[in-house]
This record gives sequence, structure tokens and C-alpha cells, in this order.
Amino acid sequence: MNYSRELARQKAAKKQTEQTKGKRNEDGLSAAARKQRDAEIMQQKQKKANEVGKGSTKSK
Repeated sequence: MNYSRELARQKAAKKQTEQTKGKRNEDGLSAAARKQRDAEIMQQKQKKANEVGKGSTKSK
């Protein structure tokens, strides 16, 4: 009974590591480069949201 539980635990751990591994290797960037890229993306999103917000208030 404990053996099947151990196998399930190992299988879950392997699945977890494979998922995170794939995400890390996807972009191939260092932590600093990833942080900078994400900051730029967020700035663009905020800029778009501000433009959309301003446009909708003018039309009212």
C-alpha cells in the first residue's frame, strides 16, 4: 500500500519539475533580463489601458 503511494508521489514530483523546467527554458533569459522584459510589457499594458480609459471618457 505504501509502495503505490510512493510511486504516485514520485510521478507527481517528476511532472512538477518537467512543467517548471519547460517554462524556464522557453525564453532562455537570465532573471534580470526577464524582469526587465516583464517591466516593459507592463508599461505597455498600462499605457494602452490609460489610452483606452481616456478615449472612453471623452465619448460620454
